[in-house]
Amino acid sequence: MDMEELYETAKAKLYTVRTSRNGKMGHVAAALVTDRGNIYTGVALDLPSSIGFCAEHSAIASMVTDGEYKIVKIIAVYETGEVLPPCGRCRELINQVGEDNYHCEVGLPDNRTAELNELMPERWDAKYFT
Repeated sequence: MDMEELYETAKAKLYTVRTSRNGKMGHVAAALVTDRGNIYTGVALDLPSSIGFCAEHSAIASMVTDGEYKIVKIIAVYETGEVLPPCGRCRELINQVGEDNYHCEVGLPDNRTAELNELMPERWDAKYFT
């Protein structure tokens, strides 16, 4: 699956819902493909009192629930259709959930991609992993 197809998969999961307490759900969607070729999706929950999680977290949780850990490609899409680079917390989660994920391809704005290691050049645990 190429990044454009993964983008379309994520975009199809967008469905913004505003909660009565000024929260948002489904306004960011993510899709990832594993080394086994399986696709997992998830959406963001941005709720009051700092409750919630990013779309990448949701997709990764689904992947881990199925016993998979290696991400080949991942992308997140905002409700406007714009691609969002993963936040620092998501980058670290991608990195830690699977040993080889440091080299997964990440979708970026303007039809660009980069390996996760390019987005995290000063890996905090480099002493232990290469």
